[in-house]
Amino acid sequence: MSKTSAGNFFEDYSVGQVLTHAVPRTISGGERAVYTSLYPTRFALYSSDEFASACGLPKSPIEDLAAFHIVFGKSVPDVSLNAVANLGYAEGQFLLPVYAGDTLTTTSEVIGVKQNSNGKTGVVWVRSTGRNQRGEAVLEYVRWVMVRKRDLNAPEPETVIPDLKAGLTVDDLVIPKGLDFSNYDFDLAGEPHRWGDYDIGEKIDHVDGVTIEEAEHMLATRLWQNTAKVHFDATNRPDGKRLIYGGHVISMARALSFNGLANAQMIVGINAGAHANPCFAGDTIRVWSEVLDKAKVSDSIGALRVRMVATKGQSAGFPLKGVDGKYDPDVLLDLDYWCLVPC
Repeated sequence: MSKTSAGNFFEDYSVGQVLTHAVPRTISGGERAVYTSLYPTRFALYSSDEFASACGLPKSPIEDLAAFHIVFGKSVPDVSLNAVANLGYAEGQFLLPVYAGDTLTTTSEVIGVKQNSNGKTGVVWVRSTGRNQRGEAVLEYVRWVMVRKRDLNAPEPETVIPDLKAGLTVDDLVIPKGLDFSNYDFDLAGEPHRWGDYDIGEKIDHVDGVTIEEAEHMLATRLWQNTAKVHFDATNRPDGKRLIYGGHVISMARALSFNGLANAQMIVGINAGAHANPCFAGDTIRVWSEVLDKAKVSDSIGALRVRMVATKGQSAGFPLKGVDGKYDPDVLLDLDYWCLVPC
């Protein structure tokens, strides 16, 4: 009897199935240090215990996206080890900050399946939940992946496509307990722009770019214990290239967005997201954002709904899709999220 596992294939999933993912992860300051070495991130709330304390938190949490990657990485061996591509996200809620000392685990429920017309692959939808050592949910999101079939003759399952929200409302957002920007230090944060300085429809070109390196993306993917073959094994794709983990692109784009959105201190919701085209080592990522909506959530805190677009060099506001509805080949990421900014 084989003691190794080739992972799950499309025919192994069924709606209602609950997957308990292995290897709990205890967070330390090491995650913050390595995250900062991988991405040009400078958000003050995640850099300084003193800054976070002045904003009402007990200390500085790890970056929201670092928590996302850790929770996501737990799910890979069971959900996307044999994936062709991670297709999208919806209904993402950041429910509690994650601090050094917390231990995270992940479970996923299969909420949809659909075999593709080629009969070789299918799409699987899962709702993943990350919990801390107290069993409290810290993060929840839906993602869908295209997964290979093991047996091309396996019967096609009944198609179930989940009914997902087009986006989170302000009422869906969970504001961390105690968070208060009344004593927010704009000088230390790096920019003077308040919630009221942003207009719906405004586009922000974040100016800077970063060229993706092979070694860095593999280090990052290992940090999150993401074992997907396409990120490491160059023989896994016909073109002989390692696919950059989509989360690496998300974190790089978020870090680059600091220039113009330095006071967007916390991501609290993911409305929708698509890895529009594959990213490979040597690609240079540039980022622009559009303000889609805004709302005040307290006297000192405002929420911005932001569309963050990562491209291979295109300027802000260029058409993302052609007349055929397909993304322009230069678009790498199209992510719609809610963030918190001081009023």
